[in-house]
Parts: sequence; structure tokens; C-alpha cells
Amino acid sequence: MAQKPGIPKGTRDFSPIEMARRNYIFDIIKRNFRLFGYKQIETPAMENLSTLMGKYGEEGDKLLFKIQNSGDFLKSCSDEELVGHNLVKLTNKMCEKGLRYDLTVPFARFVVQHRNDLTMPFKRYQIQPVWRADRPQKGRYREFYQCDADVVGSDSLLNEAELLSLIDKVFAELGINIVVKINNRKILSGIAETIGEADKIVDITVAIDKIDKIGLENVNAELREKGLSEEAISRLRPVLELSGTNDEKLAVMAEMLKDSEVGMKGIAEMREVMAAIDAIGHKGEMQIDISLARGLNYYTGTIIEVKAADVQIGSITGGGRYDNLTGVFGMPGLSGVGISFGADRIYDVMCQLELFPKNLGQSVKVFFVNFGQKEAMQSLRYANALREAGISAQVYPDNAKMKKQMSAADSDNVPYVAFVGESELGKDAIVLKDMATGEQTTLTLAELIEKLK
Repeated sequence: MAQKPGIPKGTRDFSPIEMARRNYIFDIIKRNFRLFGYKQIETPAMENLSTLMGKYGEEGDKLLFKIQNSGDFLKSCSDEELVGHNLVKLTNKMCEKGLRYDLTVPFARFVVQHRNDLTMPFKRYQIQPVWRADRPQKGRYREFYQCDADVVGSDSLLNEAELLSLIDKVFAELGINIVVKINNRKILSGIAETIGEADKIVDITVAIDKIDKIGLENVNAELREKGLSEEAISRLRPVLELSGTNDEKLAVMAEMLKDSEVGMKGIAEMREVMAAIDAIGHKGEMQIDISLARGLNYYTGTIIEVKAADVQIGSITGGGRYDNLTGVFGMPGLSGVGISFGADRIYDVMCQLELFPKNLGQSVKVFFVNFGQKEAMQSLRYANALREAGISAQVYPDNAKMKKQMSAADSDNVPYVAFVGESELGKDAIVLKDMATGEQTTLTLAELIEKLK
């Protein structure tokens, strides 16, 4: 017996109804990207490992899917290296390419490679799949889509405010209640400086980024493992437990960081961004969260994370300011800021909350029953006329029993079934059945088009 086929863990097939729902999400996001002036680009699924490695921190590098070189992939490996089983060293010699981990690093590579063709500031959006060798679990997949919007070539914090406004509009249109969490990496740098652990900023941000998943005590345990002193951990704790209004939080942090130049710059940037988004207006809750770190190393300023208010799931959108990313590709001094919508998690949220329109599974508007060769030919002409008028239509391909044909129409959620039988031939007559009410009407082709348009 042949083995039943399957797919890798952390990946999925998508049925027609699932694709209709996914495209509903993508269409809303795309429309809003264009409303805010973003232009679409695409980059290859694979990048050179030299492009990807070292951009996501040590943990991110471990999650890269590496692509084995074609041909004799062992030719660059010595017998000594093979016997030594040094996996990292062997992998580096056997693999020169990898699947992209996100869309931001490939975008930075794109900007540097095509810099002579771009006008700054450059606003791009990109909707493509990414891959991470992560442990699959609810809301976390190894292959998933990201929907990114970035602005490069501008230091203005108005870009952050516009991205927050974009987030607000997308989720309002999708019908998802959100909490937008905002912080600034300069504030985190100031905190690390103030508690006497400035050189451990990466360890601190990686650890506290897990606070929602593993809790404060486990975060503290991880910080101890990274070498932070008990005094530093004790001084950090009230920051991670900070509560109150946004203004109150900033006031407390300003007092704590008053002797830190970088920390006070972060406070000033945060106040400017909050003032701008408040001036624009927003529906979703905007919440300053000092524990928000987003462990990716390339963030240098504002950081953003969006949670669904009514569903327990990880972040559904994230992003932030990065000042140094293109520098590693030979183009220093180019600042950027961007966000990424997690389409797969947004999909899961909308399924749980039943937010998709009911008619998304509808394949066509008019379904012509097949009564035989002559009737089918006439139905094909009618269907073609409907399509030319912008109305979707199909003719059932086989002269099957009526029950089977009606069952097919019903399973596809078709709103109208058309009958062109022997008595309708030569009369320009079509019997139209409304599947919701059961009402039947006899119409000419012109009347049918006018009714359905």
C-alpha cells in the first residue's frame, strides 16, 4: 500500500474558502498600503547566507533554513572536518544560500543594490512568504506570509506616526480590536546604562522580549545566566512592572533616565510620536510598554507590537526604526522604519471571532444548469455575455441529474441558478432562481444583466 502523502510540519495547504479569506485580508492590507503611498516590490525566496547571517541575533541565525549546495556539496569539506562533526562549520561550507527569514533584511539588500534607481525617501510594501526553522505550535508556522511596509531615507518621526495610523486603519477595516504597544530601543539602552549593564543591552532585550511567554521570574533567571548582577536585576524589575497612563509612564522613566543622554533622547522621541498619532486620531488603544523589546538586533528607535484584544495569540503586527541596517551592506547612514502584518495570525484571529464576510466562499454569481448539448451551447453564450458585463458565471459541464447539479451549486454558495431548457431555446428566455428565497423569474438576457449588475 502506497504511503499517504503529507507536507512538512509547520506548513499548510489552503482550500478555496481559505484562499478567499486570505485574499480578503491581503486585499485590505494592499489597499491601505497604496492609500499611504507605498510602492510594491518583490525579492527572491532565497538569499545568500552572507546577506542573512548576523542580522537577527544568535537565536535568529539558528532559525534560518539553509539550502544545501547543488552538485558535490561536500567538495569544500575536508575529511578531518567531516570526522569532527562540527555542524556549524560544515553547514557554512555546504550551504551558500538560505530561505529568507523576514522581508526587512532582503529589503535592505535591495535598497543598497538598487540605490541609484531609487528616490529617497523610498516607501515600499512587500507581501511574500518567509521561512523560520521554529518549533511549530498554535499561531506559529515554519512558512508564513508577511505584509511589510517600510520607509527608508528619512529620519522624521512622522513616518512612525503614519505607520501607526496605517495599522489602526487596517485593523478597523478588518474588524479586529487591537492594543498597540510602543516603546523605544533608546529607552532600553538608557535603562541598561542606568542599571550598570550597558554592555549587555542585547542580552537584556532578548530576555525581556519573552516576558509575555515565560513570565518575569523566568526572564530574571535568564538574565542571571547572562551574567547580570542581582542589583541590576532588582533595579530592572520595577521598570518591567511599570503601570499607569502613557504620560505617567513617560514621567517615571524620564526621572529614572535623567542622567542618560540616550535614554532621554528615547523619551523625547516617544513623546513626539505619541503626540503625532494623537493628533491624527486613532480607534485602537495605544499603550506605552517599557517591557517591549522586540529582540531583533537591528532596531534602534521606536518599536511597535500589536496584539488582538479579544483573542489569546502572539503579536499580529510588529516593527520599528532601524538606523544601521543598510550599513552592513556598504551604505551607512540610511535610516528606515517599517512594520510587518502577520497575515497568518490575523487569519486565525478572524476565524476565531467569525469576522469574515459570509459570501467569501461564493465562486460565481450565476450557475447554469446543463440540460443537454443544445441547451448547454445556449447557456455558454449567455454565460459569456454575463462575463463580458462583469458578472461571474459558469455552466455545469455535464448533463447530470438535476439533484447533483443543484447540490453542486448549493455547495459553492451560488446565489443564482439559471435554467435554459428546451422551452427557453430560441426565445431569449432564462429562468432565474434566487437560491436564498427560492423565487423564480423568467428574464431576457438584457434583463438578467440589468438585474445582476
